[in-house]
Amino acid sequence: MEIKLLCKTAKTITFQIVNEKCFYSEENTEVYVNGKKEFITLKNINTVYNLTPDKDYTVYVKNSDGESNKLEVKTEFAAFILDIREFGAVGDGKTLNTFAIQTAIHSAPDNSVIEIPEGDYLTGPVLLKSNITINLAKNARLTALRDREMYPILPASINRPDKTFYLGSWEGEPAGCFASLFTGVSVSNINITGEGTINGNADYETWWKNAKIKRISWRPRTIFLTDCNNINVVGVNIENSPSWTVHPVFSSDLGFFDLRIKNPKDSPNTDGIDPESCRNVTIAGVKFSVGDDCIAIKSGKGKIGRDIGIPSENINIDNCHMEFGHGGVVIGSEMSGGIKNVNIRNCLFENTDRGLRIKTRRGRGGVIDGIHAQNIVMDKVLTPFVINEFYYCDSDGKAEYVWSKEKKEVTEETPVIKNITFKNMVCKNSEVCAGFMYGLPESKIERVMLENLTIDFAGDPKKDIPAMMDFIDPQSRGGFYFNNIKGLEIKNLIVENAEGEEIIRNNVEECF
Repeated sequence: MEIKLLCKTAKTITFQIVNEKCFYSEENTEVYVNGKKEFITLKNINTVYNLTPDKDYTVYVKNSDGESNKLEVKTEFAAFILDIREFGAVGDGKTLNTFAIQTAIHSAPDNSVIEIPEGDYLTGPVLLKSNITINLAKNARLTALRDREMYPILPASINRPDKTFYLGSWEGEPAGCFASLFTGVSVSNINITGEGTINGNADYETWWKNAKIKRISWRPRTIFLTDCNNINVVGVNIENSPSWTVHPVFSSDLGFFDLRIKNPKDSPNTDGIDPESCRNVTIAGVKFSVGDDCIAIKSGKGKIGRDIGIPSENINIDNCHMEFGHGGVVIGSEMSGGIKNVNIRNCLFENTDRGLRIKTRRGRGGVIDGIHAQNIVMDKVLTPFVINEFYYCDSDGKAEYVWSKEKKEVTEETPVIKNITFKNMVCKNSEVCAGFMYGLPESKIERVMLENLTIDFAGDPKKDIPAMMDFIDPQSRGGFYFNNIKGLEIKNLIVENAEGEEIIRNNVEECF
């Protein structure tokens, strides 16, 4: 049995039990720290909390397979430890603590830990600064204000004659938006850790009402990062986000480990983690239950996304549990800057509308190149696999230009999708169809590999459309549908209990 280190901070050590299971191990495993049994776990990715900074620790695990290797880890150095109560914070759920928390952050010398102890701390948005760790104790709770008039606004951009710095963002375009509970602008070397809770405190009378209407400004996220690098978020619970829960944009070297992200199933646009035009991102051991996509990888929308031209690339998703959501792992639809090299493995999808989903349309442009997923279990996912180049989004989403199946001229607005690999997956109790992949006639989906996939259907399946595009009929227990694919390879694909043909090919030019 093997364990490996994923992340260490001044207060935490996160490690992975290496196996081929999806999120959960097969049996309880004991976790030992410096020879003492600390806890028992069923998860593959775990975190040890409440550690002393700059101290040596030995971590190993035991179960019926025996004892693992030992990790020798020294926690990160902390210059000082600051308690927000020393700056006037009161955890009674009533006192407004914005100034106290902000003062603690900006007073902290480099490499300090800011402790948020047990209690419920009401706060407005706070700005992060570089070279700090914010640690939330087990029963600590940061609760966001609901009064939007108390939120500062991030403008869409800051300009000078020779340069534009993009600041605020909304659904793939620069736009003024409210500052988020944690907002990071051009900061680096930050950890947000602990067992506590970050509560966006949204409900239908505040942020979720009239969700598509701009009221003063666009809705905040819970954690928003722009132009940041070397940021880790470890262990915390994040809930009730006003919109996208964690949204990094134009950032790099990010880690999201062992989190629990929970928003109501019917809360609008409350995606879990949405890296946009980011590179070198790890999302590992995260449990999602949200009102939109669990993970959505993006890179800007339309002309502005193409002009900025920063792709999302080198995204690794491992051992995550998607419990509810519109999609498990989604690419797009804002992908005009390109998305490259996404790897998804050892994940469990349950009760999501779609599992692995790529969505785009004419008008986006951009290139999606290299989406690789393996060793995934899906249960009660309506349609496990979707690639849709006719996604009817935005105000013009129902236009003929978007939905037409006639071959159009290839321009900079034409999206490209290529090099897709899905292998070693079991999909149980599917409902609508096994898979639906429909490319543009002028830009066919290139090189799709499906290997060792087994899909079966629920006994009383829901009838619905398999993808959000015009002029397709609702169905249930459909097989795999392919249209406009250039280079399709299928090895050991099993579709059980389908109604009608198990595989339908239209305009599939070649198999390699």
